[in-house]
Amino acid sequence: MAIAVVLLVTACGGRPPGVLVPVQAPDVPGTSKVSMIVATTRAKATTTTDMFSGERGKAPSFAEITVSLPPDAARQVGEVQWPRSVPGNPATDFVVTDAQDLSMPQAQAWLNRDVAKRPKHRVLVFIHGYNNRFDDAVFRFAQIVHDSGADVTPILFTWPSRGSLLAYGYDRESAVYSRDALETLLTALNKDPAVGEISVLAHSMGNWVTFEALRQMAIRNGRVLPKIKNIMLAAPDVDVDIFNSQWQDLGTPSPNVTIFVSQDDKALRVSQRVWGSRARLGQIDPEQEPFRSEFEARKINVYDLTKLNTPDGLNHGKFAESPEVVRMIGGRIAAQSTITDSREGVGDRIVQVTQGAASAVGQAAGVVIAAPVAVVDSNTRDNLSSQVENLGGTVSSTVHSTTNMMTTPPSQ
Repeated sequence: MAIAVVLLVTACGGRPPGVLVPVQAPDVPGTSKVSMIVATTRAKATTTTDMFSGERGKAPSFAEITVSLPPDAARQVGEVQWPRSVPGNPATDFVVTDAQDLSMPQAQAWLNRDVAKRPKHRVLVFIHGYNNRFDDAVFRFAQIVHDSGADVTPILFTWPSRGSLLAYGYDRESAVYSRDALETLLTALNKDPAVGEISVLAHSMGNWVTFEALRQMAIRNGRVLPKIKNIMLAAPDVDVDIFNSQWQDLGTPSPNVTIFVSQDDKALRVSQRVWGSRARLGQIDPEQEPFRSEFEARKINVYDLTKLNTPDGLNHGKFAESPEVVRMIGGRIAAQSTITDSREGVGDRIVQVTQGAASAVGQAAGVVIAAPVAVVDSNTRDNLSSQVENLGGTVSSTVHSTTNMMTTPPSQ
């Protein structure tokens, strides 16, 4: 098993530096562009061409980035196509066509111009997970926005992850470091008269940042601010007891909350071992007590994706790895402004498409997801090759240890 993991890691290949340097090339027929605002607690990159590093900035920074995606006929839905070399080819690769730093007033002006064009003046804030470099977050969010058909103003909140499998502790502390900045961003969006509705999509460790920011907001204001309509938690790397504590502080009325879980999530199994946790929120069985009753009482909508088969070997980003689900959810959202999920709703359609299982736990009509997107970020693992090189002589023992943690069921 250890040898197989090493082969998998080395097969991933590295990425060329400079993928975020804007490509000066003519438009290719059929390409699509996604422009986004970036708000980040990362420090500016000083020795690379990545704009922002994995280090912590002393103050939030802002940028505007436009990503060009290859023609739909040249790619699979849910896939990010990284250039093999730079500059990338817009006909086959994700490439950046514009990237520039912005001041806070410039970022607000860009936001107000863009959101005026969106139905109900919607914005979508995306918070990535552990082991994400800056370019990981940018390209994945562009893919989510495009493939879902979400007609929103995209805002990427990216926190200082080092993009290393060995930096879990650093990433966790960076999440703590960034919760105030995310609360400030969400509060500013709520106060902006140009903004109508706010949806939040978080993945993995990004869920902890998100709920901590919402909890602080609710304590400060008596509730989560009213323009925040929808919170989508994908594979949340959060202890269930901490989630219960955070929930108690949210106040009423609370936003619509949707959680995507999978009991075979190997990344969360590792996290459970690391923290000595009873369970991580993203790996619970929503049909078991006390979870079922708690979700029903809170009107939380939960999708169980355990039986959903995707190429994701860690089962940590299933939605992004399933073209059928991405198309189905994105098309449904593009066709109407709201989705009411029940046991006869979107969950059953996922079963039809994938022969998997989705469980919508809630009251009779479930929870209304007025979100413009329901596609989950996949925590990319394309940088594993460079991590093996960094491990040097200790790779064998490290891979063996990690493999045991991923393949051995946790003790009850």
